[in-house]
Amino acid sequence: MRIAFLVAPEGVEQVELTDPWKAVLDAGHEPVLVSTRRGEIQAFDHLDRADRFPVDEVVAEASADSFGALVLPGGVANPDFLRMDGKAVAFVKEFFDLGRPVAAICHAPWTLVEADVVRGRTLTSWPSVRTDIRNAGGTWVDERVRICEEGPNTLVTSRKPGDLEAFCEAFLDVFAAV
Repeated sequence: MRIAFLVAPEGVEQVELTDPWKAVLDAGHEPVLVSTRRGEIQAFDHLDRADRFPVDEVVAEASADSFGALVLPGGVANPDFLRMDGKAVAFVKEFFDLGRPVAAICHAPWTLVEADVVRGRTLTSWPSVRTDIRNAGGTWVDERVRICEEGPNTLVTSRKPGDLEAFCEAFLDVFAAV
Protein backbone atom coordinates (compact mmCIF):
# COMPACT_ATOMS: atom_id res chain seq x y z
CA MET A 1 0.00 0.00 0.00
CA ARG A 2 1.18 3.55 -0.75
CA ILE A 3 1.28 5.64 2.42
CA ALA A 4 1.61 9.42 2.27
CA PHE A 5 3.86 11.21 4.75
CA LEU A 6 2.85 14.87 4.63
CA VAL A 7 5.50 17.34 5.81
CA ALA A 8 6.30 21.02 5.36
CA PRO A 9 9.55 22.10 3.67
CA GLU A 10 11.01 22.79 7.13
CA GLY A 11 10.34 21.84 10.71
CA VAL A 12 9.49 18.14 10.84
CA GLU A 13 10.89 16.34 13.87
CA GLN A 14 13.29 13.92 12.15
CA VAL A 15 12.70 10.89 14.36
CA GLU A 16 8.91 11.32 13.94
CA LEU A 17 9.49 10.99 10.19
CA THR A 18 12.24 8.37 10.05
CA ASP A 19 10.96 5.86 12.62
CA PRO A 20 7.43 5.61 11.10
CA TRP A 21 8.98 5.61 7.59
CA LYS A 22 11.17 2.63 8.52
CA ALA A 23 8.20 0.86 10.14
CA VAL A 24 6.16 1.32 6.95
CA LEU A 25 9.02 0.01 4.79
CA ASP A 26 9.62 -2.96 7.11
CA ALA A 27 5.91 -3.83 6.88
CA GLY A 28 6.18 -4.00 3.09
CA HIS A 29 4.37 -0.74 2.29
CA GLU A 30 5.53 2.13 0.09
CA PRO A 31 6.12 5.40 1.96
CA VAL A 32 5.83 8.56 -0.15
CA LEU A 33 7.13 11.94 1.04
CA VAL A 34 4.60 14.62 0.13
CA SER A 35 5.32 18.30 0.74
CA THR A 36 4.16 21.74 -0.27
CA ARG A 37 7.27 22.38 -2.40
CA ARG A 38 9.50 20.34 -4.69
CA GLY A 39 13.09 19.53 -3.80
CA GLU A 40 14.07 18.55 -0.29
CA ILE A 41 12.65 19.07 3.17
CA GLN A 42 14.77 20.08 6.16
CA ALA A 43 14.21 17.92 9.22
CA PHE A 44 15.06 18.97 12.76
CA ASP A 45 16.23 17.33 15.97
CA HIS A 46 14.07 19.48 18.23
CA LEU A 47 15.42 22.98 17.39
CA ASP A 48 18.63 21.90 15.63
CA ARG A 49 18.85 21.24 11.90
CA ALA A 50 19.16 17.55 11.11
CA ASP A 51 19.04 15.75 7.74
CA ARG A 52 17.42 16.68 4.45
CA PHE A 53 15.06 14.33 2.58
CA PRO A 54 13.90 14.36 -1.06
CA VAL A 55 10.26 15.15 -1.79
CA ASP A 56 8.48 12.49 -3.83
CA GLU A 57 5.26 14.38 -4.60
CA VAL A 58 3.95 17.92 -4.23
CA VAL A 59 0.67 18.22 -2.35
CA ALA A 60 -0.83 20.49 -5.02
CA GLU A 61 -0.53 17.61 -7.50
CA ALA A 62 -1.27 14.73 -5.10
CA SER A 63 -4.59 13.07 -4.41
CA ALA A 64 -5.53 11.14 -1.30
CA ASP A 65 -7.25 8.70 -3.63
CA SER A 66 -3.83 7.37 -4.70
CA PHE A 67 -2.87 6.45 -1.11
CA GLY A 68 -4.16 3.89 1.34
CA ALA A 69 -3.31 5.92 4.45
CA LEU A 70 -1.70 9.12 5.74
CA VAL A 71 1.00 9.71 8.37
CA LEU A 72 1.44 13.19 9.85
CA PRO A 73 4.78 13.53 11.64
CA GLY A 74 5.14 16.31 14.19
CA GLY A 75 7.67 18.88 15.18
CA VAL A 76 6.51 22.28 16.35
CA ALA A 77 7.00 24.17 13.06
CA ASN A 78 5.94 21.40 10.64
CA PRO A 79 2.18 21.31 11.38
CA ASP A 80 2.11 25.07 11.87
CA PHE A 81 3.40 25.55 8.31
CA LEU A 82 1.02 22.87 6.97
CA ARG A 83 -2.09 24.37 8.56
CA MET A 84 -1.34 27.65 6.78
CA ASP A 85 -1.34 25.93 3.36
CA GLY A 86 -4.85 25.43 1.97
CA LYS A 87 -3.82 22.60 -0.35
CA ALA A 88 -2.15 20.69 2.50
CA VAL A 89 -5.24 21.11 4.70
CA ALA A 90 -7.51 19.98 1.85
CA PHE A 91 -5.26 16.94 1.25
CA VAL A 92 -5.62 15.91 4.91
CA LYS A 93 -9.39 16.44 4.86
CA GLU A 94 -9.64 14.31 1.72
CA PHE A 95 -8.36 11.26 3.65
CA PHE A 96 -11.20 11.70 6.13
CA ASP A 97 -13.76 12.22 3.34
CA LEU A 98 -12.56 8.97 1.72
CA GLY A 99 -12.59 7.06 5.03
CA ARG A 100 -8.85 6.34 4.86
CA PRO A 101 -6.86 5.86 8.10
CA VAL A 102 -4.72 8.70 9.40
CA ALA A 103 -1.90 8.64 11.98
CA ALA A 104 -0.63 11.84 13.66
CA ILE A 105 2.00 12.37 16.36
CA CYS A 106 3.07 15.19 18.67
CA HIS A 107 2.04 18.63 17.28
CA ALA A 108 0.61 17.14 14.04
CA PRO A 109 -3.01 17.35 15.29
CA TRP A 110 -2.78 21.11 14.66
CA THR A 111 -3.21 20.25 10.98
CA LEU A 112 -6.21 18.05 11.87
CA VAL A 113 -7.74 20.95 13.81
CA GLU A 114 -7.31 23.21 10.77
CA ALA A 115 -8.93 20.56 8.54
CA ASP A 116 -11.91 20.52 10.96
CA VAL A 117 -11.79 16.75 11.44
CA VAL A 118 -11.38 16.36 15.23
CA ARG A 119 -14.96 17.24 16.26
CA GLY A 120 -16.47 14.29 18.13
CA ARG A 121 -13.19 12.36 18.19
CA THR A 122 -10.87 11.37 21.04
CA LEU A 123 -7.16 11.87 20.47
CA THR A 124 -3.85 12.60 22.11
CA SER A 125 -1.00 14.92 21.20
CA TRP A 126 1.81 16.95 22.68
CA PRO A 127 0.17 18.54 25.78
CA SER A 128 0.31 22.11 24.44
CA VAL A 129 -2.09 21.15 21.61
CA ARG A 130 -4.86 19.94 23.97
CA THR A 131 -6.68 23.29 24.17
CA ASP A 132 -6.77 23.57 20.38
CA ILE A 133 -8.21 20.03 20.14
CA ARG A 134 -10.84 20.80 22.77
CA ASN A 135 -11.74 24.12 21.12
CA ALA A 136 -12.19 22.24 17.83
CA GLY A 137 -14.71 19.87 19.44
CA GLY A 138 -12.42 16.94 20.16
CA THR A 139 -11.67 15.16 23.41
CA TRP A 140 -8.02 15.17 24.47
CA VAL A 141 -6.50 12.34 26.52
CA ASP A 142 -2.98 11.87 27.90
CA GLU A 143 -2.12 8.41 26.53
CA ARG A 144 0.90 6.95 24.67
CA VAL A 145 -1.31 6.12 21.72
CA ARG A 146 -5.01 6.53 21.05
CA ILE A 147 -6.95 4.72 18.34
CA CYS A 148 -10.18 6.55 17.57
CA GLU A 149 -12.80 4.84 15.44
CA GLU A 150 -15.44 7.54 15.98
CA GLY A 151 -16.19 8.94 12.54
CA PRO A 152 -15.73 7.82 8.95
CA ASN A 153 -12.17 6.57 9.38
CA THR A 154 -9.72 5.41 12.01
CA LEU A 155 -7.44 8.02 13.55
CA VAL A 156 -4.28 6.99 15.41
CA THR A 157 -2.59 9.64 17.54
CA SER A 158 0.40 9.74 19.85
CA ARG A 159 2.08 12.30 22.13
CA LYS A 160 5.82 12.46 21.51
CA PRO A 161 8.98 10.76 20.23
CA GLY A 162 9.13 8.59 23.35
CA ASP A 163 5.85 6.99 22.20
CA LEU A 164 7.05 6.13 18.69
CA GLU A 165 7.26 2.38 19.20
CA ALA A 166 3.63 2.18 20.38
CA PHE A 167 2.55 4.67 17.69
CA CYS A 168 4.12 2.69 14.84
CA GLU A 169 2.74 -0.61 16.11
CA ALA A 170 -0.76 0.85 16.42
CA PHE A 171 -0.93 2.55 13.04
CA LEU A 172 0.54 -0.48 11.25
CA ASP A 173 -2.19 -2.68 12.79
CA VAL A 174 -4.84 -0.20 11.65
CA PHE A 175 -3.33 0.14 8.17
CA ALA A 176 -3.17 -3.65 7.79
CA ALA A 177 -6.94 -3.83 8.24
CA VAL A 178 -7.54 -1.58 5.21
